[in-house]
Amino acid sequence: MKQMQIYAFDMNSVGHINHGMWTHPRDTSLHYTDLDYWVDLARTAERGKLDGIFLADIVGVYDVYKGSPAPVIEAGAQIPVNDPLMPISAMAYVTKHLGFGVTVNTTYEPPFLLARRMSTLDHLTKGRIGWNIVTGYLDSAARAMGFEALPEHDARYDAADEYLEILYKLWEGSWDDEAVLRDKSRAVFADASKVRAVRHEGPYYKMEAIHLAQPSPQRTPLLFQAGASARGQAFAARHAECVFIAAPTPQAARPTVEALRRKALLVGRGADALRVLGLVTVVVGRTQKEAKDKLEDYRRHASVEACLAHYSASTGIDLSRYGLDDPIEQKSTNANQSALAAITREAREPVTLRQIIDQMVLGSRMQPIVGSAEQVADRLGAWVLDAGVDGFNLARTVAPESLRDFVDLVVPVLQERGLFKADYAEGPLRQKLFGGSGRLPSSHPAAAFRY
Repeated sequence: MKQMQIYAFDMNSVGHINHGMWTHPRDTSLHYTDLDYWVDLARTAERGKLDGIFLADIVGVYDVYKGSPAPVIEAGAQIPVNDPLMPISAMAYVTKHLGFGVTVNTTYEPPFLLARRMSTLDHLTKGRIGWNIVTGYLDSAARAMGFEALPEHDARYDAADEYLEILYKLWEGSWDDEAVLRDKSRAVFADASKVRAVRHEGPYYKMEAIHLAQPSPQRTPLLFQAGASARGQAFAARHAECVFIAAPTPQAARPTVEALRRKALLVGRGADALRVLGLVTVVVGRTQKEAKDKLEDYRRHASVEACLAHYSASTGIDLSRYGLDDPIEQKSTNANQSALAAITREAREPVTLRQIIDQMVLGSRMQPIVGSAEQVADRLGAWVLDAGVDGFNLARTVAPESLRDFVDLVVPVLQERGLFKADYAEGPLRQKLFGGSGRLPSSHPAAAFRY
């Protein structure tokens, strides 16, 4: 069996996926505003040879549930939320190999400035930065950024395609590899004939500029994406290198995994161009009983209200308007289409609010993997075989306890079974994961913009 990739999944906030866990007496996520919190997380992740830390982000508030942001504000459910890029430099400074994935929204960030920001991080991390490309789905974010309304779902992806073209032109085409000379004797830092302005004019963007940063180790950061709709999958197949998916079972995940690989093949990139990573929550103990006891301890702190508010924003449907046994209706929304489809048209039978609440074990709709280290390793291995995934995004529960437990208990078992690396490979993040030089391969669309 292939070796899996594993990322610690987090957010620069008190609450992320499993809502309410910050209230646990051993949880330290109240210190998310302290760099020591993030440095400790990075050291733990690198000690466990994890491939990276992935930081999610959202630029609005969840205000669909009960027509108000009050439930999530009170519960600390992804609000307050700080900029995910800020802790990266400190975490990179105390680690040597750990990668970093960071979420930035194409709908609201100017591409010219984002290009410099990501190049800067690629330099400072020595080639260990990745970018999770999102287009957003919250009306509250659109209003905050001065939009009259959130752009339509597919139009957001159309604009993102053009956005990526601009970035590829800047990252790959503005500076030649030989442009930087650093010649002190002649007082010439760079050869101006090998640096050029790039031009773009399209339906959504217009630009003429020289990229402000010199070429970084990877030039284009490692590209992550998490779109699960048909349009999102098409976007991922064209641009992404790592794709995050969320599914309740390996059997439910497999069609998405196969569709992504099929689409990558159709656009000429090859089925092995993508690494698909499943979202999991793990509660592990030295024995099965210890793990189950830990789960029951954690459950006392879970927030169903915050989970409903989060899910309402994801689907665009106010779940507070439904009775416990009312089936959730398929409606036209501009939010996360795959999240809505999962409980409506793609469900085997009508899903009720009661059923949704019954799935909320730790303040999210994810059913946790619970057991001893050997049992957890069995389940993760089964996911790789049955779903065809390449690895996992590990959601936190009680921080930093959940990550330390995974590193100390599960990782050694996975390593003994040959399912996880014993040590890091050398080179930039892309080279660690895919081999090669650390640059995007010629089959990727970015290669067309190299001078």
